[in-house]
Amino acid sequence: METVYIKTPLGIATITGDENGISVISVSDGGIVSADIPTILQEAVTQLNDYFEGKRTDFDFKLNPKGTEFQQKVWKALVEIPYGKTRTYLEQSKILGDVKAIRAVASANGKNPLWIIVPCHRVIGTDGSLTGYAGGLWRKKWLLEHENPSTQQSLF
Repeated sequence: METVYIKTPLGIATITGDENGISVISVSDGGIVSADIPTILQEAVTQLNDYFEGKRTDFDFKLNPKGTEFQQKVWKALVEIPYGKTRTYLEQSKILGDVKAIRAVASANGKNPLWIIVPCHRVIGTDGSLTGYAGGLWRKKWLLEHENPSTQQSLF
């Protein structure tokens, strides 16, 4: 298993993976940026940097997150939320076939090991509120604005 630490606009991202795919991408407020990028992680680093530069809206490197069967199902549904769009936890529960599973869906979202790549930041409260983001609500707000920037209207 290889690990690299890169600087992003939202903190230091930790990327961990091996030949089977990337298993963890997380963010923290501090840390030391890696001097070297392991070859096996290079594509993930490049694509994540492209995302932050506004050059990429999806990711196509190999993933290998660890989780229960239910968590894997929830994470797969998250990947299907289009860039720049949001869904509510209730909508996600309906997509997964059980509106009563809303809390379990929210819990699985919170255990998502692939920050940004599996876009749990695109799930919002039924009332449109920014709720439940392990990376901090300020990061969720930043990501949603990054993916759907408001354009300034011309006054003339």
